[in-house]
Amino acid sequence: MDEIDEEIIKILRADSREGYSRIGKKVGLSEGAIRKRVKALVESNVIRKFTVKIGLGEGAEGIALLSTDPGRPTKEVSTRIQEIPNVETIYEVTGEYDIVAVIGGMSVTEVNECIERIRLVEGITKTNTMIVLRSW
Repeated sequence: MDEIDEEIIKILRADSREGYSRIGKKVGLSEGAIRKRVKALVESNVIRKFTVKIGLGEGAEGIALLSTDPGRPTKEVSTRIQEIPNVETIYEVTGEYDIVAVIGGMSVTEVNECIERIRLVEGITKTNTMIVLRSW
């Protein structure tokens, strides 16, 4: 990955719908070259997914802090959580909790239902959940 790839990622993080030709103009490459670079970034798992993030005025977002059973690999628990609908992002972290899950939904009820499903995942020993009130 070079500086151009980093710039492409920066542009896509700001707007994942940005067209290849517009990205090309911004970084000084052709549309075809951008297409090839994005394809390579996806195939190498640098870019894992393109997503839609709903504004809080149109939906709800929650954050779940999760502790896991020390006898179960955190990666295994994270993989199971990632399969649950509405889980947008998983972070394995240090500190009191082992995993942070970011959850999005069209309503607080939908976010809550996702949190309830997370609590049923084998290996979860403790949860601390928060509903996001505002984000920038």
